[in-house]
Parts: sequence; C-alpha cells; structure tokens
Amino acid sequence: MPSLHIRGGRVIDPANRIDETRDLFVQDGIIVNDPPSNPDVINARGLIVSPGLIDIHVHLREPGQSHKETIATGTRAAAAGGFTSVVCMPNTTPPIDTPETVAWVQKKAAETACVHVFSTAALTRGLAGLEVAPLEALAAQGAVAFTDDGHCVQNLKVMREAVQRAHALGIPIMDHCQEATLTQGSILHEGSWSQRLGLHGWPRLAEEVIVARNILLAQESNHPIHCQHISSRESVHLLREARARGIPISGEASPHHITFTDQELQHGDTNFKVNPPLRTQEDCEAIIAGIADGTITILASDHAPHSPKEKGLPIDQASFGMLGLETELAVFLTLLFHQRKTVTLSQLIAMLTVNPAQLLHLDRGRLSVGKTADITLIDPNFSWTYDKETSYSLSRNTPFHGHRFQGRAVRTIVAGKTVWECPLTRTDRKIVDGR
Repeated sequence: MPSLHIRGGRVIDPANRIDETRDLFVQDGIIVNDPPSNPDVINARGLIVSPGLIDIHVHLREPGQSHKETIATGTRAAAAGGFTSVVCMPNTTPPIDTPETVAWVQKKAAETACVHVFSTAALTRGLAGLEVAPLEALAAQGAVAFTDDGHCVQNLKVMREAVQRAHALGIPIMDHCQEATLTQGSILHEGSWSQRLGLHGWPRLAEEVIVARNILLAQESNHPIHCQHISSRESVHLLREARARGIPISGEASPHHITFTDQELQHGDTNFKVNPPLRTQEDCEAIIAGIADGTITILASDHAPHSPKEKGLPIDQASFGMLGLETELAVFLTLLFHQRKTVTLSQLIAMLTVNPAQLLHLDRGRLSVGKTADITLIDPNFSWTYDKETSYSLSRNTPFHGHRFQGRAVRTIVAGKTVWECPLTRTDRKIVDGR
C-alpha cells in the first residue's frame, strides 16, 4: 500500500479542533506523525483536507432490489461525492431484520464496496411494526443503529419496548417520523399546491406528532433517538426546545428539504416526489435556521434510487425518493456556505464527519494519528454543473440535473487508497461539466 504526503492543504478536522494549513502523512493506510519514506505526494494547496465524509442515511437497495442500485454502484456514487463511509437502510428485500441478512450485507460490501459500509437493522420484524426484531442478535452481528426507516413504528407499546431494549445495548435508534393515518394516499405537502393540483395532501402534523413522541421516549429512557430527514418547521422547534432541556434527541437535514419547495411538483415531475415531502419556503428557512444554531446536527442525503419505470408512472403512483450522494456536498457548500453564509466550513464538515460518527459510535470522522486514513479533499470554489447521465448510480431519479454548483470533493481516500479522483487537473479546475 503506497504511503502518502498530502502537502499544503487547509486541514479542517473539527473533532480535533484543527483548522490550519499543514501537511498530512499516511503510511500503511494509517495517519502518522512523521513523513514516510518515498511517499506519493498530493499537492493539496488551495484545497480542504477533511476527515472522510460520512452519510448515515443511504439506500443501497441490496439485497433484492439490485435493479435500482447495488452496493458496488452505490458506493461508487458515494466516493464520487466525497464519502468514505455510508450507513445503509434496512428496507431491502428481504428486510435487514436478521443477523444473517446483516452478515450478507457485510460480506457483499467486503467484496464489492469501494467505501466503508455500515449496516443498520430493522426495529421490528419484517418492518411491520408489530413485533420488536431480535435487537440483541442484530447488535452482536454489527448493526450500528436500529430503524424501520420508511416504515415508522406506529404502535407506541412496540416502540417503547424497542427503545428500552436498544438502551440496554447502547445502540441508537433512527426514526422516519410519519404518522400513517394522516398520510394514507398522500402525494405532496398539504397546502396550496396540493389543493390546486387536486392531490391528497401530507400534513406537517404527521411528522411533528412522531417527533414529539420520540422526544418523550428519549426523555423517559435517556436513550438517543435520531429523527431522520426533518421537513417541518415545527419539528425544528420541538427539537430545539427538547435539546435545550438535555434530552438525547437529534435530527438531520437532507439537501432537497432546504433547496426545493412543493411548488416544484406543479408540472408533475416525479423526481421531486419524496418522503417526507417538499414543503414551503417557510419550512426551508426553519431547517436552515436549525442547522445554523446547532439544533440540527447531522446532514445526510437520504439517497433513494429508483428505476425509470418506477419514477415514470403518474405522480400518484410513482415511487418516493431521489438520488443524493453525488450532489449532497455540493448542495450544502453552495447553499449554506457560499450563498447563505449560514455555516463555516468547519461547522459544515462537522455535520458530515464527527457528528454522525459520534451518534453511531463509529471509529471514523477524525484525522487523528493512529486512525484509519479516510480523507476527503474538497475544492470549496469548484464551479461545475451536474449531469445525471454521468452518475455512478444505476438510477437517474434526480432533480439536480443541470444545476450549477460551487464546491465539490475532488479526491476520496479510503484507508490510504484513492478510490475516486476528479479527472481534471488543478489548473483546469474552474469549470467542469459532469464527472
């Protein structure tokens, strides 16, 4: 394995409170103090040298849905987005609700993935919400979190038991916050556009009531519950108040919920159909404010690939979800750092490295000596246009096709090995279309 000398970059490592120009050395896949002999030299002048980025909300679709995505293709997309670690969701076929299925994912990842893959496991058997899954055996196999993801547990007794058992294991819970009776048949946000289009609306309350439930469960158990892809302004307020009281509750924001609103669906483009739905500009502003003040501590893509057939159906029948891994960092850099100046680069990187690592107890997210050399090189001023036809994903369901961004990852290093590099040289790195 080659040794590395990453020279002259701005090292931003929030976990170690480092933000300065310095060199970084890697030997045998590990970060070291001293320059190795005869290293490969990477000129990082003008670039950010960050801990490898982590996305804790990714759908890799295997087992059973490989027409949408595979672990191999999904992790290549992750690498192209600057991510060295991803956490996959359990809503596969079959669901990841047994130790054997967790082991299958781990083996498949070891054989085909180009970045680290950590697996969640289901909270309930079959994602049915009726009986708690064998959490103890799932944890023993290496599941890093429990979640029913798109199948939010509706039964409070079952959810309470799951939280109590997860607490005994020290494994966090991640929850897709959706009260099912309020969203049956819902297509988009309940508001003026759902009324104009004559489509069944999806009220904010369906998310907020589950966020409130999770706050109470986290308070009772003193166990961390993480609310996935927050979309509602009131959810942000609930999280802010609960966190101020020391309750171990957290939330994440996805790129599309701060970029787009429900009006994007007025022409029936199903690439904008997501769960939870795009809401109003007021909701976007509340989420951005939550990111700015630390209420929302983690950024994640909810990368949800679907085949053209599934997305090509009429809007009331098409699948929910969009791609996210390759555009995620670019969206956050463009909107939050360059345009809004909502966060510093250090704050942004923390939400993509040390914060998710701490939540899920991953030994990742920092550039400490002796740690695995997972490193992302970022050009924050890279101007480029995203072309979905160059995506590494098997699917193409993205609303970001043709969008202009400022900033992107230009090299992704996993355990000291470069697994993706922007094909342009630094002298050409002003404008690039596609990959």
